[in-house]
Parts: sequence; C-alpha cells; structure tokens
Amino acid sequence: MDTAEDGDICRVCRTEGTLDKPLFHPCVCTGSIKFVHQECLLQWLKHSRKEYCEVCSHQFAFAPIYSPDMPSRLPFQDIFSGLAISVGRAIRYWFHYTLVALAWLGVVPLTACRIYKCLFIGSLSSLLTLPLDMLSTQNLTADCLQGCFVVTCTLCAFIGLVWLREQIIHDRDPQWLGQNPLPLVPHRPPAARDQAPRVDNAFDDASDEEEEVDDRPVWGLVADLENHDDILAALDDDDDGDDEEEEEPDEEDDVDFDDEDFNEEWGEQDNINDDGLNWNAVEWERVAEDLTWERMLGLDGSLVFLEHVFWVVSLNTVFILVFAFCPYHIGHFSVVGLGLEEYVKASHFDGLLATIMGYVVLAAALMWCHALAALVRFHRFKRLLGVCYIVVKVSLLVVMEIGLFPLICGWWLDICSLEMFDVTLKDRSESFNSTPGTTIFLHWLVGMVYVFYFASFILLLREVLRPGVLWFLRNLNDPDFNPVQEMIHLPIYRHLRRFMLSVVVFGSIVLLMLWLPIRIIKLFSSNFLPYNVMLYSDAPVSELSLELLLLQVILPALLEQGHTRRWMKQLIHAWTYTAGYMLDLHSYLLGDHSEDDDVHVRFRAGRRNENHFHGHHAARHGRLQQRGHADFRPYHPPLNFPLKILLLMVFVCVTLLLASLLCLTVPVCVGRGFMSFWMGSTEVHELYTAVSGLYICWLSIRVASVLLSWMQQDPTVILHKVHEWAFMIVKTVVVAVLLAGVIPLLLGLLFELLVIAPLRIPLDQTPLFNPWQDLALGVLQAKIITAFTLMGPQWWLKTAIEQVYANGLRNLNLVYIVRRLAAPVISVLLLILCTPYIIARGVVPLLCVKQETQTLVERRIYPCLLMVGIMLAVLHFQVRQFRRLYEHIKNDKYLVGQQLVNYERRNIRAASKPSKAST
Repeated sequence: MDTAEDGDICRVCRTEGTLDKPLFHPCVCTGSIKFVHQECLLQWLKHSRKEYCEVCSHQFAFAPIYSPDMPSRLPFQDIFSGLAISVGRAIRYWFHYTLVALAWLGVVPLTACRIYKCLFIGSLSSLLTLPLDMLSTQNLTADCLQGCFVVTCTLCAFIGLVWLREQIIHDRDPQWLGQNPLPLVPHRPPAARDQAPRVDNAFDDASDEEEEVDDRPVWGLVADLENHDDILAALDDDDDGDDEEEEEPDEEDDVDFDDEDFNEEWGEQDNINDDGLNWNAVEWERVAEDLTWERMLGLDGSLVFLEHVFWVVSLNTVFILVFAFCPYHIGHFSVVGLGLEEYVKASHFDGLLATIMGYVVLAAALMWCHALAALVRFHRFKRLLGVCYIVVKVSLLVVMEIGLFPLICGWWLDICSLEMFDVTLKDRSESFNSTPGTTIFLHWLVGMVYVFYFASFILLLREVLRPGVLWFLRNLNDPDFNPVQEMIHLPIYRHLRRFMLSVVVFGSIVLLMLWLPIRIIKLFSSNFLPYNVMLYSDAPVSELSLELLLLQVILPALLEQGHTRRWMKQLIHAWTYTAGYMLDLHSYLLGDHSEDDDVHVRFRAGRRNENHFHGHHAARHGRLQQRGHADFRPYHPPLNFPLKILLLMVFVCVTLLLASLLCLTVPVCVGRGFMSFWMGSTEVHELYTAVSGLYICWLSIRVASVLLSWMQQDPTVILHKVHEWAFMIVKTVVVAVLLAGVIPLLLGLLFELLVIAPLRIPLDQTPLFNPWQDLALGVLQAKIITAFTLMGPQWWLKTAIEQVYANGLRNLNLVYIVRRLAAPVISVLLLILCTPYIIARGVVPLLCVKQETQTLVERRIYPCLLMVGIMLAVLHFQVRQFRRLYEHIKNDKYLVGQQLVNYERRNIRAASKPSKAST
C-alpha cells in the first residue's frame, strides 16, 4: 500500500491519513478527491448503494484478508460440511418451489375444472362424489389445462368487476340509478351535466337534453343519424335562445345538494368518516407494502401463499357459481320455454348461447325489479339492483361489440368473397359443422383485422382532411372518448341502434369493395378468378418455407417502411385536392389556406349560414363543441352545396371501387408473372403471389419516386447520387447474401442435421435436404438467436449486432460487418458442420469398420457431438459452481476483513493474491 504524502486529505471527512486510518486512492480521480479512508468509502457506498466512483465511474476493488491460521488447502471435512449445507438448502428450495408449482399450476386449476364440471353436470351424485373426484388421477393434464382456462376467465371477470366499479365511482352515476352525490372528481359526463338528477325515474333516458349525447358507435365509424330532427330544429333557434342554452350548464352547476342526503348516500354506504378514511388509507398502504407478488405467490420462501391458494379457489368457485352456473341454467330454462332448443343445439355452441340468453333474462329481471323498487321507494335495494343491472348490461355490450360485431363482419366478408375462391355456402357449412370452434375463431379474427384497418384508415384521413369534415365519425384519438362510460350511461336501445348502423355501414363497404369488384372481374376476365388457395404443393418450395419467408422477411420489410404511410397520405391529399377543385369543395375538404392553418376557431352553436345544408353542419358542430369535442375549422360553402356533397359521395364510391379493383388484380398479376418465371407452370398459393407482387410494386414505386426526386437536380449531383446508391446497393447485396443467405442456410442445415434428420428419417433411408426449406428455417432461427443475443449480456456478438443496427442501411460498414460479424459466425458454423463430416467420412473408414457402422456414425455423429457438448457445458458449469462454493466456505471460516486496493496495475495484480492478517 502506498502512503499518502503530507497534506493529502480524505475526500469524505476532509482529514489526513494516520497509521490506523491510512489514505487510499482507489479510482482514477486526482487532485483533492484522489484519496479516501476505507471506512469513509464504505459508509458512502452503503449510503449511495453503488460500487463505483460517481465521478470517474471506476469500480472499487477490495482484496480479501484471511486469518493467519488458514491452511493452503481446505480440509475435506470443511468441504463436505459446506457441500452438505448447500445441498440441503437446494433441496429445501426445490421442495418449496415444487409445492408452489403444484399449488398454483395443479391444485388451483384442477379444483376449478372439476368444480365447474360438477356444477354443470347438475346431478346430486356428482355433488356427493366431488371430494373423490378431486383426488382422482384420471385426465390430470386435460383437466389442468381446462382449469387454467377457467381460472383465467374468473380472474379476468374479477379484474373487470373491480375496474367497472372504479369507472362507476369515478364519475356520476346514471340518472336512473338514484340520487347522485357530488362528484368525486371535477369531470362529469355530458348526460349528467345536461340535466339535473332525478330519483324515481327508472330507466328513463329519453329526455331531449340527453338525446344530444354523442351517439356514434363504439367502433367509431357510423354517424348519429337519428339526431337530424334536432339539427333541423336548431336552425329555427335565434341567437338569444342559443345564449340561453349556453348559460344553462352554468345555472345547473349552482344546484345545491342536501348535506344529509350526501352523508346518507355515501357516508353510510362506505361506513366511514374522515378519521376512518385516513385510518383505512394507512392500513391499506401497509397491506400493499406487505403483500407483494413474491409473497402472494410463495416465491419468498414462506408458506403464507397456502392461504392465498385457498382464497383463489374460493373465489373461482363463487365466480363459477354466480357468473356461469346461474346464468346458464336461467338461459337453458328460457330456451326450453321458448321452444328454441333445436336451433340452439344446431349452432354447436348451445352452452354459450344459453349463458348469453340467461344474462339477457337477468338484465330484464333486474330492470323490472329496479323499477318496482323505485315505485315502492326502497332506495338502497333499488341502487343495488341498478348496479347489478349495469354489470350485466356492460358485459353484454362488451360481448356484442368485441365478439359479435367482428364475427358478423368476418362472415359477411367470407360470403361476399365466395366466388373469389370458387367455394359455395354448402362448403362453408360443412366446414363449420366439422370444426365449429376453429371456423368461428378464424372468421372473428378476419373481422377484427378488417375493423382495425378500417379504423386506421379513418385516422389517416383525419390527418389530411380539414378538422370538422368527419364530424359524423367517432374520433378514437379523442382523450374524452370513454366507451365504458357510454355503456354505463346510455340506454340499451341506443346501443342497439348504433350497432345496427355499424353493421349496415360496414356491410355496405364490403359490398362496394369486395363483392362488386369480384363481379366486375368475373365479367371482364373469367380466367383471372378464382384464386388458387391449395394447402399443399408439389413445388420444390414447400408451404412452410414460403410462410416463414412471408412472415419473417417480406411483410416486415414492407410494413416497417415509413414511406408507405407517407405515400398513402400524399395519395389521399392529391385525391382530395383534385375532388375539391372539380366540385368547388376545396374549402370544405382542406380548408382555406389564406387563413392561419395552425389556429382552430371554436364554432358557436346554432350559427346561421346562407346555405341551408351548411346550417345543418353548423348546428351539429355547435352541439359537439358544447360537449368538448374536437376543434372545428370554418369553411366557405359553395353554391348547390347539398348536390356537390352528393356528387362527392359518388366520387368516393367510384374511387373505392377502382382502388379495390387495382388491389385485387395488379399485385396478383405481377406475382403470378414472377412466380411463373421462377417456378415455371407449378401452381402456388395465391397469398404468396399477391404478397410478392405487392412487394415488387412497392419496390418499383420506391425506385420511381427516387428517380423523380433526382430529375429536378443538377446532372453532377445526379451522377454523384447514382454512384452513391450503386455503391450502397452493392454493399447491401453483399451483406444480404452473407447475413440473410449464407448464415441462415448454414443454421437451417445444422438444425436439420441435429434434430430433424435423426428424428424423422430411419437409418435405412437416405435423407434429402431442401436448401429453400433450410434457408427458411434458418431465417427464423437467426431472428430468434439475434433477439436472445440482444437481450443477453454484453459480448462480442451483441456488440457487433448493435453496431450494425446503429449504422443503419445508409451507413453500412462492409469491412466491419465482414470482419466482426459475418466471418466469425460463418467460420464457427462451418467448423461445426465440417468437423463431424470429416470424422464420419475421413477418419471412420480408415478404421476398417462395417458399412452399417459407417452409416450409423454418419447419421448420429451430429446429435452425439451435441450431447457431448451439452455435457461438457454442464460439467464446466458444475466446476464453476464448486469453485464458488469453495471460495464461499473459505470466506465463511477464514475471512477476517477486506482491504481497499489502490488504482495501480501492480497493486491490482497483487490484490488478486490473498494476504494474511498480521498477528
């Protein structure tokens, strides 16, 4: 240890060093903060919870100090005792975690599944034999999997109920639910703000003020067309009446609530006062601090989780009984009573339909009971029934909006596209009867994709068009958009009305963009359709290979490009600009450029205009603005405004029809030509031809846009860019061949030799390798390996991949990629592939063994070497663990302290050798 010179002081306590407390310089820092006492540094590290210097980021090093009586090698008795303690601790942990896994992955789902089956069998014998059924070992795996699904559903239902409760108490209750207290938060929904609360008016939501609530569907794509009478009536209102309407919310804000009613409604309901509220908050905070995920699941080593297992099993039982058993039997009795049992059974989902029917009957019963309780003035019972009705109502609406609506869209898309695939309704019916669950799921998935992309297209339109053009469509990006609050407050008939409007609009769009183009294509080109959708092909490129290439290479490369979205916006803007000037609707569609486009003027309700149709929009926008909707930018209506709007709608329909015709024909034609050039006359799945043709079209448009941007520049600049792009293309091709060609091919070949060939091909058959399939498998494996590498610790491969990603496509460093990434990876893969091959084909024949033995070695050498490599890795890991155990035993018995190491290379090397404390 170097001694500090006179005048040097500690950076922490600002005192000099002594013989008992010498100064150290453990990091790169110099000057007045170079030296520090070891005790001071330990205190600071304990306070800062860091192991490195906060100034120079150098990690501090400590050298162990052992007792002078420590032997050169530990006795076998100490090693054995330490090993026994470690093994005992490992066994204890293994037993505890095994118990945790059996409890959460075995007992809980198994109990839930068998209780579910027992309840739905509906016989007394099943209830009596339930304890024995719990201990049965039959169908354990299937029951556990089904039980996991049941537990997931019950937990989702519980979380949904808690969240729905928060939604109810976050805002004011619906007016029919009962006397409303003061809101807990400043925000109130429009329905509650437009009208004072009423007590005894059960399920009466049809007042004039409440009809003005924005009634556009949850899917956000259909107008509130039933309010046209209110819009016409608004035209006859004068400015004074408008002013009075604007002042009404301010007058309603002054409504006084009785303090006694407030305390009776909320104070007695929660059974707390101010002191109790504070006490409960503190207690809940303590409970939240004590109950963590580790403690709840039992990962902290305690057995408290057994209590949580009991409560989860009880919760599952209660939820199965309340939310599945009772509605199912109520619905079943209702179906039998109405004589619909045969139709329900023919749907293959009789249980689900009976349960939904039970919820409908429960909702109607709760509605009538709520009205009866309001009539006899049982306020508490009325509120309880109202809350139960809200829960059932929201559940049914969620099923209708998220489950039924996409399913209807998916089936309608399938029906309208039957001629595209040369199938009939009979074929679809047979497919449904054979696999009803899969068919329903696929149609629901197609419908969800259709709704999602249509909503995304509407969002793209909002970025181009003038704010206020799409006033009749729901803005999903509106921060005030809360579909759950609308489900709570709006009556059920309004949800059914918007649902029907959505079905009509979405169905009409499918007819316009799918059924009609197919009919036109069949009329003018009968040989173009149907599309080839065979499941298997005799082509060298298998379906699996094309699917993997499609999902892993082509579609990500096409969808992750930012140019596609920009092109779409430019195309929409060009179409809007053309249509606006052709129909004199430029101001209506894009706004007036003479004004400041960044300033949005709030439109006043009931504003009069010279044009009668424009007055309709003004009244509508005024109503929306009063309720806090999006800004509205005014425009100048032309003459014959209604007629021009009608012509605009016709122009939109024609444009959508032509766009659909182009999308259905051009990519497929291009893809078929490409596939025929590549694969000859072999028929390929039409999905791949369409995607390949779409990708070729995208590349062509991209190249054309680049060339058009170059034509406006100087020839020397163009030559420079051509040279630059040519060099970049050459580099990209080389990198693609290495990283997306050679490496995936070697990975796929290695995987087939290690796994596929030994498992699938007997020894008496010769394996045939398909390079395209190996390449496709290698692409998938390369992506997986890259993802795990980027998530793992820092090493040379991760550093190289991160550097390539950071450089990007335009700044490819070919030398760096070849030297640091491609060459090492290819060398390792070639070594792994060639070494066993040389041994099997070059060394084994020299040993004069039989041909059967040579074949056995050739076919099994790759998996055998893999097993040897795994065993060596496990052995290396065990050796490292034994060394750590050895150091741990030695430190526990003979370590007496640690000494801080100065920042000097010779001292760092010396610190690696343990020192003994002087006597």
